[in-house]
Amino acid sequence: MRALIFFCLFAFAPVVQAQDFQTSASHAVILDYETGEILFNQNGDEPMPPASMSKLMTLLMAFEAIERGALSLDDELPVSEHAWRTGGAASGSSTMFLEINSRVRVEDLLRGIIIQSGNDACIVFAEAISGSESAFAADMTTRARELGLSSASFANSTGWPHPDQRISAIDLARLTALLIREYPDFYEIFNEREFTYNGIRQFNRNPLLATMNEVDGLKTGHTVESGYGLVASGMRDGTRRIVVYNGMESERARANEGERLMRAALADFELVELGSAGDVIGEADVFLGQADTVSLRLADAARAGVHVRARDALRAEIVYDGPVTAPVAEGDVIARLEISAPGMETRQFDLEAAEAVSKQGLFGRALAGLGSFFGVN
Repeated sequence: MRALIFFCLFAFAPVVQAQDFQTSASHAVILDYETGEILFNQNGDEPMPPASMSKLMTLLMAFEAIERGALSLDDELPVSEHAWRTGGAASGSSTMFLEINSRVRVEDLLRGIIIQSGNDACIVFAEAISGSESAFAADMTTRARELGLSSASFANSTGWPHPDQRISAIDLARLTALLIREYPDFYEIFNEREFTYNGIRQFNRNPLLATMNEVDGLKTGHTVESGYGLVASGMRDGTRRIVVYNGMESERARANEGERLMRAALADFELVELGSAGDVIGEADVFLGQADTVSLRLADAARAGVHVRARDALRAEIVYDGPVTAPVAEGDVIARLEISAPGMETRQFDLEAAEAVSKQGLFGRALAGLGSFFGVN
């Protein structure tokens, strides 16, 4: 049974397909940092090759090792032949230009990954924390799953192409929110524009740092398999949004689309609060109960992210299999609230009984049965 609920002030506005927000990225997500709500989702649940954006997980592992005292910022870690050959100057990939058999301070390695996207720096951390890069990749996967990042699978510390190197845009956005929330001091490094190591000056690869004052991180990615992608975060008027996108055809396309997505994230998407946990928003019919209806309350807060041009077409419905048969206990989940709008995936929120409804006595049930038999309502 469906019931359009009266508190939806915008339910009868016309739906205009041109209101749909679109992007040329193959995968894209906009996440509200404060609430964790997804404001925009284009293939965001689909595991994708993240390229160097997977270094955010490598950094989380490093941050956690520092936090638990396994590493300190002044520790000097050795550069193995594997780190030098696979991720150093000899590799032809993004590198910190570490020298083989040298030792490097942990603090410098962090900047080498965050600012320079150094593959060699990632491998140095991997070997120091887990003994080998393959063991570290397995630890990355395990830790990601512990954090609820169910799409994540890692085969290396760098993001180098591999069939098992996968994570969804949504999980990358959630990982980013965790980094910002739990490691604010380290997060400041993502906003640094350049870093010089071993006499070689390199600039931060995040194109939005140079074009948008609101943006303060995070990480680019590129391989032939993944295309060009970016994880970015920005804040305006106290509201922080995280943007993740991938599959762009060039650096220029990545920069242009990143700026467009971030401007939209900060200005064109909003959270609509539809109710708090415990708010009574409607009722459901009850069969064979001592009351004919039962009030429905939200089990959790109901909110939806929507583009401002689609806000007036926002629609809310109560859906349940009804009438609900008594007895009903207070707190039983017996219905759901469905929120929809153009360009937005339908959101569902549990509705529970706000009070108990006892079953009718034998006489009342008999009368109800007779009424049903004779077609009397």
